[in-house]
Amino acid sequence: MSLPQARSTQMAREIAEQPEALRATLEALLPSQGRLSELLSGRRHVLFAARGTSDHAAVYGRYLLETQAGLTGGLASPSVATHYRSDLDLADSVLVSASQSGRTEEIVATQRWGRDHGAAAVALTNGPTSPLAAEADVALITRAGEELAVPATKSYTAQLVGMVVLTLAALRRRDPQAADALEERLRHVPEAVERLLAARAGVDAAVEVLASHRTTVATGRGLLMGTALETALKIEETCLRPVRGYSYADLRHGPIAAVGEGVAAVVHAAADGPLSEPMVHLARDLQERGATVIGIGGNPEFQAAADVHVPGADLPETLAPLANIVPAQLIVEELSRTLGLDPDAPQGLAKVTRTDA
Repeated sequence: MSLPQARSTQMAREIAEQPEALRATLEALLPSQGRLSELLSGRRHVLFAARGTSDHAAVYGRYLLETQAGLTGGLASPSVATHYRSDLDLADSVLVSASQSGRTEEIVATQRWGRDHGAAAVALTNGPTSPLAAEADVALITRAGEELAVPATKSYTAQLVGMVVLTLAALRRRDPQAADALEERLRHVPEAVERLLAARAGVDAAVEVLASHRTTVATGRGLLMGTALETALKIEETCLRPVRGYSYADLRHGPIAAVGEGVAAVVHAAADGPLSEPMVHLARDLQERGATVIGIGGNPEFQAAADVHVPGADLPETLAPLANIVPAQLIVEELSRTLGLDPDAPQGLAKVTRTDA
């Protein structure tokens, strides 16, 4: 499928490169299922160590493992390792350390700490020669190619593929047929992303809404919660607008009281799954409170409940996050330019973030 000519920014070019990055990553990572299955054998918990965009990929990975593969997951706090230096028994755990560069010192240090305390280590990174990859029991090297724009786009969606491959390895141990079905749908994701990129449906209208509203919230739930958090982060770092990212439940438990006229609400939903109807109700509620709702994905009722609808891909809820973030990336890139900013080099940010490890 031929895509429209990429726009002039590096971020736009890297967004457009995602179908090929996804195909290359699928080819590279799917054969890793056997090694991952061996690593998971006898271990009951999966912990994810990550920061920023990689942390949002980890949120998806946690939900996917718990809903599809019957393994408990959790988000590790790197400071427990690097500052508190806690002595924990991780013998029944797999620690998945995610970092696009593989050189984030805090995450590298957390992986070392985890292995020292008995955890098996899986590195998920776009950096094949990075210390994170070199020191892992299994290194899942994504094939996103070099990413030059500061905002992560293709490296993020490639990480999501890694989360699915990890889940497939765990799922094959309990339900091989379900794993085969999920893998078959996964292979269609690059084509689904191509279609979204070619259409750009709803992107211009969403940009117009966001440009005219100073207050924005982003929300999703379950498998799409990480997508909502990533959308909020991308708007903040690329457009210099403060945005709150909430799970559906957290938004319901208080902050929704502050939503009204002058607020733009970006709501992510899947077309199927147990949360598709609750997201319709949330979109209607936000609209009734006076917010302007930008709905991404969802079913026909969700589309009708949004002021601006941005179509998602024809994918099940389990895989919707790999595609639903793509129109959000397009919106953010165009919004940044509309606001007179440079999406490739957001103010005060670098490609590799250093923290006190």
